[in-house]
Amino acid sequence: MSVQAPIDPKHTVASGKEPRVEVYWTAVTYKTVIVYALLLVGAILGIVYLISPDLYSSLYHKASNAISTPDTENLSISQMQAKFVNLDGKVQIKKVNSVQWVTANYKTTLDKGDFVQTGADSAARITFADGTTYTVKADTLVTVEENSMASNRPTSVAMRISTGSVDLATGNWSSPDSKAVVNVEDASAQLRQNSRASVKNDPQGNNHEIVVSTGSAEVQRGDEKIELTQWEKASFPTAGGIQRSNVLAPPSLVEPLNLAPIINEKPKISPVHFVWKPVEDAVSYTVRLSATTSFRTIVKQAKVSGTSADIVGLDPGEYFWNVTAQDAKKQTSEVSETFQFTLVAQGKSQDMMLEIEGTQLHGRVAEIVGRTEPGAALIVNGQSVPNIAPDGQFRHFTEPLEPGQHTISIIGSNRRGGTAQQTVSIVVPK
Repeated sequence: MSVQAPIDPKHTVASGKEPRVEVYWTAVTYKTVIVYALLLVGAILGIVYLISPDLYSSLYHKASNAISTPDTENLSISQMQAKFVNLDGKVQIKKVNSVQWVTANYKTTLDKGDFVQTGADSAARITFADGTTYTVKADTLVTVEENSMASNRPTSVAMRISTGSVDLATGNWSSPDSKAVVNVEDASAQLRQNSRASVKNDPQGNNHEIVVSTGSAEVQRGDEKIELTQWEKASFPTAGGIQRSNVLAPPSLVEPLNLAPIINEKPKISPVHFVWKPVEDAVSYTVRLSATTSFRTIVKQAKVSGTSADIVGLDPGEYFWNVTAQDAKKQTSEVSETFQFTLVAQGKSQDMMLEIEGTQLHGRVAEIVGRTEPGAALIVNGQSVPNIAPDGQFRHFTEPLEPGQHTISIIGSNRRGGTAQQTVSIVVPK
């Protein structure tokens, strides 16, 4: 047996070839892989199309829906949620999956089961995707009970009035089978399209009523149903059936126009002239002025036998006014629509500079662009303009406007006491 000595790694073998391993490779980029993958998929789809065109069409539609559906669903959900279009004072909401009340804002959306509560001197207007609006008045608690907005199907919205008052208005629905419902106690009222109604619920005073001002509504309580038409009221106390009666129509306001500015050199001693249309069977009218939409505090009130009134003693500022009618039987009408106006004291010094450079319509919101004096104060349709640049440039967005023609009033005052007024006409398409 022979024994081989260990090989010294430092020792170099003089004879023979060293062993070696050769490795060959080819670099392939991600781009190349993607190209080959797409070619393979294209080849497969081509073969499928040649063999079965129907199967190809089905696969194509499924792939398209898988890609586009998420964004479409998110967009549809956003469009179908109820939103606030007007907030005045303290308005809070409690989401259905929350125990906390939070302050509402214009970005807040409402879902089924959410609560909305208004405080004293507060109000909120909520609009649904089908155009139905609920105006929640002061000291009111409501719940969103239904908001069904499936495409190509009749819509269905509903709200429960736990306590307080709500005005409900419906639009022109795409489907005649759509529903807009308001629930009070154990009764419900379903409004037809293009209808308006006011609802009151006072559990402590056992006062529950629905008054239709435009269109019609079906009121149901248990097995009992009645149909209400314009200026009819349904009352349903805790004990007894539904009681239907006629109500006196409220006056239609004429002057001053809603959101109109009134510029007067001496507003404190100069009268403001109010005009409204007459109401059949009315023998007297009561005009009221308040600094808030809820009318909890009355600034001025006058009872007259005619259809106009002159009121003096008003300080410069923003005011709301409405009128009620009364007949010979002492029956009082529903409150008229509420109009807003701004009383401005005209300065004795030179007028201020105010120019409107342009307007633009964004859906139902009007954008007003202009220029005024640095440090001036502006009011657009009763709303102050918060952001005026140091050089006097301003840009203001109005609240959503109803379809039709609108006159936007811009009034301003400078530090010298000067005033200026401009008006622009805006047409909101239907």
